[in-house]
Amino acid sequence: MLKIIHSADWQLGKPFGRFATDVRNALAEARLDAIDRLGETAATVGAGHIVVAGDVFDNVEPGDRIVMQALSRMERAPVTWWLMPGNHDHARAGGLWSRVRAKAPASVRIVDVPEPVEMEEGAWLLPAPLEHRKTTNDPTAAMVDMATPPGALRIGLAHGSITEFGASGESSNIIPPDRAKSAGLDYLALGDWHGYLTVGDRTAYSGTPEIDRFGREEPGGCIGVDVRSGETPEFKRIETGRYRWLDRRWNVASIDQLDREISDLRFEARLSDVLLSLKLTGVTSLADRVAMFAAIEDRLAHEVRHLELATEELIAQPMAEDVARIDVQGALADATATLRARIEGSGPDAAIAAAALERLYIEALRFDAEAVR
Repeated sequence: MLKIIHSADWQLGKPFGRFATDVRNALAEARLDAIDRLGETAATVGAGHIVVAGDVFDNVEPGDRIVMQALSRMERAPVTWWLMPGNHDHARAGGLWSRVRAKAPASVRIVDVPEPVEMEEGAWLLPAPLEHRKTTNDPTAAMVDMATPPGALRIGLAHGSITEFGASGESSNIIPPDRAKSAGLDYLALGDWHGYLTVGDRTAYSGTPEIDRFGREEPGGCIGVDVRSGETPEFKRIETGRYRWLDRRWNVASIDQLDREISDLRFEARLSDVLLSLKLTGVTSLADRVAMFAAIEDRLAHEVRHLELATEELIAQPMAEDVARIDVQGALADATATLRARIEGSGPDAAIAAAALERLYIEALRFDAEAVR
């Protein structure tokens, strides 16, 4: 039996360009920290090898700091690391992988040639490194003819798509779903799909160890695999990720409902490790809508690592109390009546009228607060 950790899609050096600088830096550092967690996971389960099925780096020029940070972290773990080029960091003569190999410690092995390599006695790794970002050829085809000693464990390592994963146009790097069987593999470790996915009983995608986009609710992870010759491998997903990328749609009619939703979110995850894409929907009073915005902007937005907020579908229906608050001095009665009429008429300028009425309400609150002082 051989115990391994299967990982993929680290994409070290990913820029996260659409985020603020502090968020970009935190996310980039978390991807490096994931290397430490993978090493700790291997030690916990007793695995002597970590195989990385492509996209170790986000591009072919990640920079010296990223390379050295990665190698130094791997060197600290008492395991052997097997790194294979994927589509983001594909192999080319004199390129990235030549530089990595020159700097790598003995425990880091680069498998950038499609030929079997002995991991330890009785266990062989059959890699399918990519030489181009995209190819219409099956990168695992050569595994069928890769010879290993009789009875040896055969572990395939590849980067590509079993399915198109919803992509359109001509597919690239397509791998047949029965490759493990046709190549006599005891286990096929795949990368490219950033979520955990099993394909039959001998093939799996590990997903990325640190989630990097909205649309994936689970934390990043890897797979712990027990490979036995002639038997079905045993594997299970192990969480390694720090940050959670959560999509939420809250239908709320009052500030109390919003407070309950935020309380549930705090129970679900540590907010400082949450990137939240939040959409508010519903119909509420003007007072509650303003209170909701204050609760989100003054507190929740600062508690989470990053917040993307959409409020277009949270509709304010002005109540009598709202209007009374605006008209407390009487000077804005005509303007308020005009705006309410346009809102209730649902004409082309209803949204602008609603925003204007909300601004009047906020200014009235501010006037009251200043008068008290």
